[in-house]
Amino acid sequence: MKFLRTYIEISNICNLQCTFCPEVEREKKILHPEQFRTILKKVLPYTEQICLHLMGEPLAHPQFSEILQICEEEQATIHLTTNGTLLSKFGFDLFFRSKSIRQINFSIHSYKDNFPNQDLRPYLYDILLFSKQALEQRPNLYINYRLWNLQKNDQMRSENQDIIDHVCEFFQVPINERIDVTSKKSKNIMGRIYFHFDSRFEWPSLNNPPQGDKGFCHALSQQLGIHADGTVVPCCLDKEAAIPLGNVLLQNFEDILNSQKLIKMRDGFKNHVLTEELCKKCSYIKRFDKKIFKNTKTSP
Repeated sequence: MKFLRTYIEISNICNLQCTFCPEVEREKKILHPEQFRTILKKVLPYTEQICLHLMGEPLAHPQFSEILQICEEEQATIHLTTNGTLLSKFGFDLFFRSKSIRQINFSIHSYKDNFPNQDLRPYLYDILLFSKQALEQRPNLYINYRLWNLQKNDQMRSENQDIIDHVCEFFQVPINERIDVTSKKSKNIMGRIYFHFDSRFEWPSLNNPPQGDKGFCHALSQQLGIHADGTVVPCCLDKEAAIPLGNVLLQNFEDILNSQKLIKMRDGFKNHVLTEELCKKCSYIKRFDKKIFKNTKTSP
């Protein structure tokens, strides 16, 4: 078994509180660098990419530079998602020197959500300047400007227009503003810099109404999540560990992967059967309805 990506939450603490991202109810936790190394060593043989988040802002980790150094030493391929507000705290060279970082996702939609009356330009300029220098110093680095605030089949929306305009002006490029997030989510700006659009979604919760007991998900086939206390969860949306599968700091990782609970969930997804209550109350799973229909149609 090898996952496309494993989400390792190095901290569940964030310096912002976005309306689209529910507050973490768990105990506030920061993963110690040596605990991170322990987890990383255990999961690397089973995954292609490491994402340094699940909840929380990774750049808010007080020892983020050490975390990144460990990634270098263990030769991990890193995807980093950040709101970008703390980017200048470290200096750009830290990120450019790191051969581990393959992709950085800037959740640009988070700034206006938290500071609707503040000038966007100083915040955005840091990210744009970082991107311009990355084109010169790390041209193989993928950079995504995330605008995950669209409605289904929506255009880029007027609330994003000033962001689009600033980016186009900075790079002196035009952008086709028509986007259908059900078919194509990315728009190339220059080099490996992209806009990445998506619609807002509701986080799954045991308090949500039931959505049904049939469905497919990429959890446990393409992805896995690990909370800052070592708890293993099936996906990046299980923010409160409603489906704990074990603890990688206390157990052999292979034993967790071979547990009956994990196998039952994974086999259930293959057969479009949801075995856990959180999955039955997850509306995000409906995004995979086309796959369910396709498989059902071709079944004997």
